[in-house]
Amino acid sequence: MTMRSKKKRTALSAFSILYFILFTLAVLTWIIPEVRNATLGTIVMASYNGFADAVDVCFFIMVLSGFFNVVTKTGALNAGIAQLVKRFKGRELVLIPILMLLFSIGGTTFGMAEETIAFYSLITATMIAAGFDSLVGAATVLLGSGVGVIGSTVNPFAPGIAVDSINKSCRELGIAAEVNTGIVIMLGTVIWLTSLVIACWFVMSYAAKLKRDKGTTLLSTDEQRIMQEKFNTATTADAPIFTARMKITMFIVALSFAVMVIGVVPWTKFHITCFDSWSAFLTDTPLGSWWFGELAMWFFLMAIVISVINRLSERDTVEAFVEGSQGVMSVIFVIAVARGASVLMGQTGLDKYILEHAAQALQGMPAGIFAPVLYLLYGLLSFVIPSSSGLATVSMPIMGPLAYKLNHNPAVMVMIFTSASGLLNLFTPTSGVVMGGIAISGVEYRTWLKFMGKVLGILFITTVFILTGAMLIL
Repeated sequence: MTMRSKKKRTALSAFSILYFILFTLAVLTWIIPEVRNATLGTIVMASYNGFADAVDVCFFIMVLSGFFNVVTKTGALNAGIAQLVKRFKGRELVLIPILMLLFSIGGTTFGMAEETIAFYSLITATMIAAGFDSLVGAATVLLGSGVGVIGSTVNPFAPGIAVDSINKSCRELGIAAEVNTGIVIMLGTVIWLTSLVIACWFVMSYAAKLKRDKGTTLLSTDEQRIMQEKFNTATTADAPIFTARMKITMFIVALSFAVMVIGVVPWTKFHITCFDSWSAFLTDTPLGSWWFGELAMWFFLMAIVISVINRLSERDTVEAFVEGSQGVMSVIFVIAVARGASVLMGQTGLDKYILEHAAQALQGMPAGIFAPVLYLLYGLLSFVIPSSSGLATVSMPIMGPLAYKLNHNPAVMVMIFTSASGLLNLFTPTSGVVMGGIAISGVEYRTWLKFMGKVLGILFITTVFILTGAMLIL
């Protein structure tokens, strides 16, 4: 059964939404006397400054898209996806929890977020070939990694930085106390697994309904057209033979992603030093310290390797790589504008103003009220500062000592911050991961909000209930 034609709707583009937010924030700086006023130049240069601030991510996305286009040129990607779908014929739904579990492990252990940009094209194409739509593909990646971040356990970029910041600020203020990391890990595990079950149930329910009736898709007519044009993935009926060379190519693709994950996990924070010396030969930076520059050049080298194995000419390789890079320019501009809003708030001091006044409002609250109000507060702050590590760095020296003074458990407060910021970063338009990821999958922001509404409400209620109970008991 084909997807029913839905009424064509006019929706604001991601650019319009982000610029509206940008202008609104600029207006606020003129209303609030304690912050620096945003000038016309601040507004005009916000997108450029956002691009400069996110240039490493943008370069990585360009190279990665070029890499994928070279792989596509070989025919191995379509054949490999078709082979995978054929193997799971009649059990396509099983792919969803398996992939979401893997992404969630990345989220809970090292805060996998920007790194997921690498997977949107591949996973979306796979889900479409399996009979679902691009929303299922985007949700598998974004919601999968996101619930892991919501329930971060040993993630050094969220609870890790938060704990260190609280302990440091308490020492400086003469407060003889330290955050209990055991409580952080225990709560993180409970929230991670609970959220993962909810997210898998939600995505699988939508996918199963879509499998029964394609007309239940939430995609607009334009989005369905983009899905069919952009992800013209081979089916099991028309897929080419999966040759030995194609198998080698897909092995290299899998190896490339495995090295990417190994490269960004901060092994030294887990006291693992086996990558310290020998692995720096390729980029002058050892595995475990890689970031987007190293990752980009790794995929660039792998594109060349794949080209050689498949005997592509120099001309075909360059054309495929450039064509792939050109295809994500709109995604890069979305990320630049999204980051520009955060840069503007930092330049004007609006972010610190909101944080300091919010901390004052929490004074004297009992635990049962403190926990849910703090959760809502960190949701707001995450809109202002989408980076969890950045938010932890600027907020915990204020919030940590406050928790001690109010006799609340700071370990629970760390998880309130982690869960609230993780939840908001599943849909906030100021996040380059959200806007960039759904753009790669060909999903409009309005559609994403409509799709996510129910599960966000369930996750919010569940996590607030767990954390409020923990704040009252611990």
